[in-house]
Amino acid sequence: MAPRPVQKRSRKPFPTHIFVFLVPATLVYTLFMIYPLADSLRLSLFAPGSGPGGEIFVGFQNYITLLTDEIWSVRFWGALKNNFIFFLIHMLVQNPIGLLLAALLSARRLRGRDTYRTLLFMPTMLSFVIVGFIWQLILSPLWGISSGLMNLVGLEEYFRPWLGLESSALITLSLISVWQFVGIPMMLFYAALLGIPDELIEAAYVDGATAWTIFWRVKFPLILPTVGIVTILTYVGNFNAFDLIYTTQGALAGPNFSTDILGTFFHRTFFGFQLQLGNQTMGSTVAAMMFLIILLGVVLYLFGWQRRVTTYEI
Repeated sequence: MAPRPVQKRSRKPFPTHIFVFLVPATLVYTLFMIYPLADSLRLSLFAPGSGPGGEIFVGFQNYITLLTDEIWSVRFWGALKNNFIFFLIHMLVQNPIGLLLAALLSARRLRGRDTYRTLLFMPTMLSFVIVGFIWQLILSPLWGISSGLMNLVGLEEYFRPWLGLESSALITLSLISVWQFVGIPMMLFYAALLGIPDELIEAAYVDGATAWTIFWRVKFPLILPTVGIVTILTYVGNFNAFDLIYTTQGALAGPNFSTDILGTFFHRTFFGFQLQLGNQTMGSTVAAMMFLIILLGVVLYLFGWQRRVTTYEI
């Protein structure tokens, strides 16, 4: 018998329809995100020229000036320090509270969980301007209600103009931001806890484990990937923060720059303030440093935490 001819497998046609969906989004993202970022990095390597719109290539001199100059370095390192404090307060206050609320909302016997979840998430949808204005009214020593409320509970001696003191302004604004955005980690943790199979929880109860033991020995290890995601989202969001501090304290981030973070420092440098003219090249340098700091945190997360969690899951 003659051997049968080998039939060649026909190649599937390339799914060209993918480009129809990808190209518009790619063009928009490139136009409004990639190009401005690249141009900002380019501009940070130049200094203003003598002519209108002229630029002089100076290499990394702007970065050296930002990090070492007596005038620029004080404001930059101060803003970076305040940014880390702002981030740490969110990590140590916002995310644990979000995890606690998510654990309470995921309890089976809790009634009205949908109502509680909506009420806790509502501040996240408010505008920064509204949040800043409301809390300025609440904490104002002249017409705010915080002084009266503390008098009712016998704590009037502890009242201070917290937004007007250098020692407490940044912490106060951080806690206001925590109040506004605690709903985001709460919902992420809540979704992760709901994804845990009921069989594991029931088996732990059968073995005699308490609710506290089940949470820390069963539930928490299973939501570690979500913990990492919440951490990196908090990091990126806080090092991009600007609106709340600008709304409540202005571009100078008072009192005496005690609430100045990288976002307000960049705005003041790039656009200027009052009689101070803006410096686009130094502003771009500040923006580039913000990008590098955020990129460093993301890289550490991907090659540190994410790889460790992936290995643990395997």
